[in-house]
Amino acid sequence: MNFDLTDEQRLLRETVRDFAVSEVAPVAEELDRTKTFPYEIVEKLGDLGLMGIPFPEEYGGGGGDILSYALAVEELARIDSSVAITMAAHISLGTTPIYNWGTEEQKQEWMPELTAGKKLAAFGLTEPEAGSDAGNTKTRAELDGDEWVINGAKQFITNSGTDISAVVNITAVTGKDENGRLEISNIIVPNGTPGYTVDPPYRKMGWNASDTHPLTFEDARVPAENLLGPRGQGFKQFLQILDGGRIGVAAMSVGVAQGALDEAIKYAKERQAFGQSISKFQTIQAKIADISSQLEAARLLTYKAAIEKDRGENFTLTAAQAKLITGRLAVRATEEAVQIHGGYGFIEEYPVCRFYRDAKILTIGEGTDEVQQMVIARALGC
Repeated sequence: MNFDLTDEQRLLRETVRDFAVSEVAPVAEELDRTKTFPYEIVEKLGDLGLMGIPFPEEYGGGGGDILSYALAVEELARIDSSVAITMAAHISLGTTPIYNWGTEEQKQEWMPELTAGKKLAAFGLTEPEAGSDAGNTKTRAELDGDEWVINGAKQFITNSGTDISAVVNITAVTGKDENGRLEISNIIVPNGTPGYTVDPPYRKMGWNASDTHPLTFEDARVPAENLLGPRGQGFKQFLQILDGGRIGVAAMSVGVAQGALDEAIKYAKERQAFGQSISKFQTIQAKIADISSQLEAARLLTYKAAIEKDRGENFTLTAAQAKLITGRLAVRATEEAVQIHGGYGFIEEYPVCRFYRDAKILTIGEGTDEVQQMVIARALGC
């Protein structure tokens, strides 16, 4: 497998890195502290063509591949996870279902503004009783004439409540199949639909500049043609979406770990103790060496998953492996970076404090570590 980047991929990586350093880094601490959604940054990401990287140009996308998308997510997360998850969730969770299974009319209606970053899309899967047990969907959608009538609730939904949030693609039980089993389908619900309420945002440990809400549906009506893909295929569809989304989360974890390592090395070189830079002490060197080595292995596994998806190969196993080890690495790398900073690592003025808070969700979102272990074991035939 060739891991050499193309000229286009290198240029994209450098473009996103420069953007993250010049545009995101100066405001990241303030956005986190004030819990402010980064509207201006999202607009600029759209102007750069980054909000639609892996989608065809005919729908306003960048015509790029999944590896390019992963590179962009990694570089953003290296500076700020809130911005990275905003882009990643919009692309992999919100917009991809419309591109994968939408009719041509649905694509023409939604894709241009979504790929341009003028509007945001969300994915409504998780519920109070359907997290890791995602098939336990309680939300119901009943066909009444030419409309779906939706009742239920979703939680932890990213990009659902901003001023530019346009649509959420939800899973709902739409009946039973011929064997009496619950039939789950995906339905497009535009923001502003009567009966669809975006509830107040969560108070979170991290990702404070990211938008996350619970959603409520009370007799919310949408046209029957808002069905996304074939009726009853929702379970298979969201499993595919989660597989792809894990590549984005793994890339984000790599970026967080790299950002923490960057800050740790920088601080270790500057900090003087016992008459010399603490970077000269073997204990500090060992921490940095371990994280650096594990990070490179994790990065290559993440890239492998992206390349497999680009090739049209089965990437379920690799994506789950990448998501599992990179999430854990992000937690460890940020913890070690805080430790190297000592007391200053506990102070919000230093980025590692924010990185540390942001890292933990990477072992939970897009499937917990325990779910990844289950996916991996099953893929290996257990």
